[in-house]
Amino acid sequence: MGVPAFGLGTYRLKDEAVITSVKTAIELGYRVIDTAQIYENEAAVGQAIKESGIARSELYITTKIWTDNLSAEKLIPSLKVSLKKLQMDYVDLTLVHWPSPGQAVSVAETMQALLEAKKLGLTREIGVSNFTIDLMQQAIDAVGVSEIATNQIELSPHLQNRRVVEWAHAHDIHITSYMTLAYGKALADETIVQIAHKHNATPAQVILAWAMAMGYSVIPSSTKRENLQSNLKACSLKLDEADRTAIYALDRNDRLVSPDGLAPEWDK
Repeated sequence: MGVPAFGLGTYRLKDEAVITSVKTAIELGYRVIDTAQIYENEAAVGQAIKESGIARSELYITTKIWTDNLSAEKLIPSLKVSLKKLQMDYVDLTLVHWPSPGQAVSVAETMQALLEAKKLGLTREIGVSNFTIDLMQQAIDAVGVSEIATNQIELSPHLQNRRVVEWAHAHDIHITSYMTLAYGKALADETIVQIAHKHNATPAQVILAWAMAMGYSVIPSSTKRENLQSNLKACSLKLDEADRTAIYALDRNDRLVSPDGLAPEWDK
C-alpha cells in the first residue's frame, strides 16, 4: 500500500480546533490524517471524520502508540481504545511514537505486538517514529524490514537528518517528515523566500514540495482554511535542481523536538 505523500497533521490541535481543521481539510480534498494517543484528540478527529460524510475506505488514518503502552500486554488494548475513540474498526498505519525511555520495553517486544495488531486487522500497516539508525536496525531484526511502513522523524530544510535518511533508504524504509516547516522558522529563510518568489509560490509550498521531491511523506497542520488549501498546491509544484541544491545547503542540524526523558541518542 505505502504511506501517501501528503496528509494532515493534528499535533497540538484539540477539541473544536481539530474538528474544524479535519473537516475543512477533508472538504478540500485531504484524505490522510495523522493523530496520536498523546495528542488527546483521537475522539475529536473521529467525530470530524464521521461528520464529514466521507467513506472510511477513502481515508488513510495514522495513530501512534504512546510510551506507556509499548509493552506486549498494553499495546493492543490501547490501540483498541484509540479505535473506539476514532469510531473505526481499523487504522491504516500505527506507529511507535517514541522509543521506550531507557529501553524499559524492548523494540522487539513492541514491534511484535504491533505485528500481532496487524494480524488481528486493527491496523493495515505498522511503523516507527523518532527512531535512530540503531533503533531501526532493532525493529528490522524484530519483524523484518518489509513490515516497517515508515520512520516518521523531524525533518526540515534546517534539520535534514541525512545519516538517518540515507540509512533508511539503503534499507528500504520510507521516511515521513514531521515539523517540515520547522514551527514556521523555515518559512522566513531568505533562500526559501527567493525560491518561492521565483515560482510564484508560498514558502510553505516550496518546503513541502522539496520534501516530497526527496521522497518523503509530509503531514503539515493548520487551522486556517487558506493555509490548508495553499499547502495542497505543494503537490503540483516542481522545483528544479538549482532550488534543491540551494535548500540542501540550508542544513544546520537545528533540532526543535528533543524532549528530555523521551529523546533517544540522536545520530549526528
